[in-house]
Amino acid sequence: MIDQAPRTLREWQCQAIACLRAEQAEAEATPLIELALQGAPGIRLFLKDESAHPSGSLKHRLARSLYLHALCSGRLGPDSIVVEASSGSTAVSAAWFARLLGLTFVAVVPASTAAEKIAQIEAFGGTCHTTSDPRQICAEAARIAAESGGYHLDQFTHAERASDYRGSANIALELFEQLAASGETNPHWIVCGAGTGGTATTIGRHVRYTGHTTQVCLADPAASVFHRHYADRSVLSVDGPVSCVEGIGRARVELSFSPDLIDRVCVVEDACGIAAAQHLSRVLGRRVGPSTGVNLHAAIGLIGEMVANGETGSVVTLLCDPGERYLSTVYQAAWCAERGFTGEAAHPALARFLPAEAIEGARKAA
Repeated sequence: MIDQAPRTLREWQCQAIACLRAEQAEAEATPLIELALQGAPGIRLFLKDESAHPSGSLKHRLARSLYLHALCSGRLGPDSIVVEASSGSTAVSAAWFARLLGLTFVAVVPASTAAEKIAQIEAFGGTCHTTSDPRQICAEAARIAAESGGYHLDQFTHAERASDYRGSANIALELFEQLAASGETNPHWIVCGAGTGGTATTIGRHVRYTGHTTQVCLADPAASVFHRHYADRSVLSVDGPVSCVEGIGRARVELSFSPDLIDRVCVVEDACGIAAAQHLSRVLGRRVGPSTGVNLHAAIGLIGEMVANGETGSVVTLLCDPGERYLSTVYQAAWCAERGFTGEAAHPALARFLPAEAIEGARKAA
């Protein structure tokens, strides 16, 4: 929190930047978890646990970068109203940083956003504005910012340019350092989803910057436009229902999505991603969000191919946020049943390579 009353706007901006840099410097690396695979000799699976951030998700780094980008561009002041469009987790993190800086924050979220996320945004001092059409959240955020004289963070435009693929706050740099400490200097695959595309872009650029041969796999919900755009660059939007997986997949191609940095795409049905999240929750003994399940589904598919081809190496993916944000949706039986989501949709290789029953048995025995 900024302690002293600054005399000028520039002085306040400098204090705010220093505050964010201090928070970044004091932040500990998020854990790198290795999951014990069975029947996959020479292959290792790692989860980068981004839920360990103070604001609880992968979006903590992005929110910090967006605020720094705005401050260093001279666009925020002590009386600014900050507005952001989000399916929840970015807004939670943005509200956390707004409170740190003493700013007013308004989140524009789809009406279908899990109630737990809305409660967290409000707990951090933010105000939520819901819209019935998820496709309109960006336009609505821009409207509210314009009418209130506020500033639209606009993650879908600024994520790619605000995130530094070389600097110390870079998720990829931190990840590769942790992997090297575990004896893995050049993972075979890094798997991640895309909401803005900022994380995939940061990882893809860092891989090229450092000369690694690691490939980036995009795990994309079936309803999303990103995998369609990857296959045909003329496809810029998609009609129909949006994904039930909050945080990844979009109906339009966002400016921060860079398909040239993606080596492969894995299309994941919502039911498969949710089943994988529930399976991983049993493995870890704690709940994870559905976007993590989408990541895991894709990662397990890659591991199956590696085993079939006699390949060895490591596969890394992201644990994006905690399942406690989805107790009223993904972890509510009635919500899942209404949409036809069952555990039977889980990737068949999950039970083969990552059997939850064996781990649960070991946990009970211990």
